[in-house]
Amino acid sequence: MATATVDGCTLAYDIIGDGGTGRDWVVTPGGRDSKDTPGVRELAAALADRGHRVLIWDRPNTGASDVVLEGESESAVQADALAGLLRHVEMAPAVIAGGSGGSRVSLLAAARHPDVAEALAVWWISGGVVGLIGLGTHYCGPSIRAAWTGGMEAVVALPDWVEVLERNPSNRARFLAQDRDAFIATFERWMAAYCPCGDEVVPGLADEAARALTVPTLVLRSGASDLNHRRETSEQVAALLPSSQLAEPPWGDTEWVERQAARNAGEAPGLFVRWPLLAPQLDDWIRTALP
Repeated sequence: MATATVDGCTLAYDIIGDGGTGRDWVVTPGGRDSKDTPGVRELAAALADRGHRVLIWDRPNTGASDVVLEGESESAVQADALAGLLRHVEMAPAVIAGGSGGSRVSLLAAARHPDVAEALAVWWISGGVVGLIGLGTHYCGPSIRAAWTGGMEAVVALPDWVEVLERNPSNRARFLAQDRDAFIATFERWMAAYCPCGDEVVPGLADEAARALTVPTLVLRSGASDLNHRRETSEQVAALLPSSQLAEPPWGDTEWVERQAARNAGEAPGLFVRWPLLAPQLDDWIRTALP
């Protein structure tokens, strides 16, 4: 594992493959999952086997990277960090790819920093009233409640932050140095960023900014069964992006539902375990989109 400091934040990353016959890629997972979540490294390795060089990384607030507890939204913080990391490792512009929360970070990175994006590939795009309100509640609600009732000591006791504290012990001091009221204000701002209250299909990405994204983009259609990543959201994003291709993913309609159920039952190692199935489709697409 390597590290880089971007705007004062130390980020953990790995580069897989040499890119001899392909492109530079970055793969970003969803949730607050790290680059070591099963399926992420395996997708990178499958792309590397096809001649590409692939960056996988821990976003701020995930894995072994530093926590960053300020900024307009958590997704924007992570998008800016991704752009800075790609420049640092001299892999910009790259094919920016990600699923679930990683799709949102990928889209924001390309929109906010056009110089780092050569193409985009996104799947499991979060959307819909239930999906977006659920994100704000899931990512921000427990920390707000803990800080409100018990201060920052209660925040670091949450299961939400176990991995970032275990893998990067210096993060404990970053949490405890936070002013409780300022922390609550930040997380309420981050929570509000998910609100499906305006015209944005993707939180933080204005529709006009999406229409300005002219790089080749592959949007994989979400399953009709998926309440968190609505099918219509994937179709709306594909319609907004002028150089997009909407395609079916290499799994069935209930993929997200099945992976979530298996994880909750302790029967599977994670939500992204079947991501390596994407490699042939992604490779075929990029070699056509960027011959």
